[in-house]
Amino acid sequence: MNIFVPSPGRRRFLVGLGAAASFAPGLLAEALSLTPAQTEGPFYPDHLPLDTDNDLLVLNDSLDTAVGQVSYVSGRILDPRGEPVRNAVVEIWQCDANGVYLHKGSDNGDKRDKNFQGFGRFVTGSTGEYLFRTIKPVPYPGRAPHIHYKVKRRGKDLLTTQCYIKGHPGNAGDGVWKGIKDAKARDSVTIEFAPLKGAKAGELAARFDVVLGLTPES
Repeated sequence: MNIFVPSPGRRRFLVGLGAAASFAPGLLAEALSLTPAQTEGPFYPDHLPLDTDNDLLVLNDSLDTAVGQVSYVSGRILDPRGEPVRNAVVEIWQCDANGVYLHKGSDNGDKRDKNFQGFGRFVTGSTGEYLFRTIKPVPYPGRAPHIHYKVKRRGKDLLTTQCYIKGHPGNAGDGVWKGIKDAKARDSVTIEFAPLKGAKAGELAARFDVVLGLTPES
């Protein structure tokens, strides 16, 4: 995995994963499974952080980092034909390692990790690729570990969904995960967090390709 930081003031990451090369654009539509829409939930940030880039572990230029297992979550935003969607705004949000969201209604707000950004954005380029540096999601009462996603383009919300950890025992008891009745669709949002090759601090990598139900011209 190659990570490039263009400048000290902006922590924008570009990723070159072997998995990316294995996905050829333009695959037949029938070979793709549309990513299922899921609930936004009650904890989309009610106040956005001052820093909304794709590195959720560091706020602005702070020297302190968030608590949690560092994870690089990447993928591509694709249309139903397998073509990359350019200029899509990908937003993610998730709770911190203590199970607290960036929302005043989140439980145990006094325990919130003030070094965790909690929300990030990335605008896709010509390959449809996105990347976030965040933490491996953790469970909290009533929910399996998950990361919320929202994809926008040209000011329109195209998809709201969530992704989950493959093999996590909490999935079977999660009502939102179980609410996806189609097994193939459910598998498409259940991803593996695997050790990052060559990492020296236990970092993980996960890939989540999002297939929209709209073409880029829509």
